[in-house]
Amino acid sequence: MRRMTSGLWELVLRGVWTTVQLLVLSALLAAAVSFVVGVARTHRLWIVRFVAGVYTEVFRGTSALVMIFWVFFVLPPAFGWQLVPMWAGTLALGLTYGAYGSEIVRGALGAVDPAQQEGGIALSFTPWQRMRLVLLPQAVPEMIPPFSNLLIELLKGTALVSVMGMGDLAFSGNLVRLALQESAEIYTYILLIYFVIAFLLTRVMRGLENRLKPGGGRAPAHEASADEPEPTETTGAGASTRGGVLR
Repeated sequence: MRRMTSGLWELVLRGVWTTVQLLVLSALLAAAVSFVVGVARTHRLWIVRFVAGVYTEVFRGTSALVMIFWVFFVLPPAFGWQLVPMWAGTLALGLTYGAYGSEIVRGALGAVDPAQQEGGIALSFTPWQRMRLVLLPQAVPEMIPPFSNLLIELLKGTALVSVMGMGDLAFSGNLVRLALQESAEIYTYILLIYFVIAFLLTRVMRGLENRLKPGGGRAPAHEASADEPEPTETTGAGASTRGGVLR
């Protein structure tokens, strides 16, 4: 059985770097789409909710693989331009997984106590102020666990870009397999690499979740100075906002 040479390991490492780049770019696009569309799904105007709903259903109901084919092979002849594989993969994956993320955002916003929304209205907050100061601070911590799962799914979805001949981890692993004529060893390495990346992502998201939870990253109450004055609350219509929660 032939062994991995330094050149083949370099090919695999280049594939890892390409996969990480694609993951970061598509995750950023998916996050932006998730919040924009998710907030639009809760908009007071029905036309905004309708358009956001159509987008969500279309991209949730279609295959990410077929979407990659569309972006890379079908759209260029129709519009007269050609995307490089990296940007085509980023666009297809970001829009597809952003549709799933928008439902996470919509659900988390809908789970906030309606009394908080009513309190914001009583304080004469604009819709944007209610969203920024009241709803999002309470909803975002609840989004982290499902977003963590979605990020792992996105990592696994990056392997689909190999159909464009893009040199990601899956494509590089296949080239090494063809060179060595050995499947078990190579694909075991690839599986382990995906697992390590997913494990690191999970740890990062878990730390973010703990930090965003109420009281996360703060010193325990008993460590505070006994003579430290209480924070002054800003009153208005008999209520105030502190930590994103109306009191």
